[in-house]
Amino acid sequence: MAQVMTNPPSTHTAPAPSFASQIADPAPLGLAAFALTTFMLSTFNAGLLPKSAEVAILGVALFYGGIAQFFAGMWEFAKGNTFGALAFTSFGAFWMSLWYLIVHSGLTKADAAQGVGIFLLAWTIFAVYMTIVTMRISGLLFGLFAVLDVTFVFLMVGSFAESPGLTHIGGYLGLVTAFVAWYGSFAGVMNNTAKRVILPTWPR
Repeated sequence: MAQVMTNPPSTHTAPAPSFASQIADPAPLGLAAFALTTFMLSTFNAGLLPKSAEVAILGVALFYGGIAQFFAGMWEFAKGNTFGALAFTSFGAFWMSLWYLIVHSGLTKADAAQGVGIFLLAWTIFAVYMTIVTMRISGLLFGLFAVLDVTFVFLMVGSFAESPGLTHIGGYLGLVTAFVAWYGSFAGVMNNTAKRVILPTWPR
């Protein structure tokens, strides 16, 4: 005997996934772009490569550190991550503005050191208050921004004082900053791909 269905089929359907939920995590891209560009610039600031070859960084600063990282910030806005949106968009703009400063600056050599110094001072202030916020996010981000703060301080003072020695120290600190950012990018893409924590980021 055929069974009679007493309950009508449900007319309720699962809600469609939101646009933000379908966007891949943009943080590994933002961190990789920041790391690679920082690494290249820091090799020159540390005196490991001649300043005459520094032009090699310009394309990377504009397209990878600048535009790619800026887009990573935009995708963080879509995902609702205020910190990531502010950090990646701002540092994307940092690299694009640095590219513009180097390529289109009309400063004389005597004024360039002071111009770069005030540029770095402003970014130091930004980095410091972002460091305070990272204390509520993860140990990895706190370590990254803490090293970045010290890097900016040495580069800033080195520029104002026109001290190659301080700039070289800032360059070596920048290399440390780059490798910490690369680790964060590696951890993000590895953990996301494996669907489990393989490389820790020490979340709060």
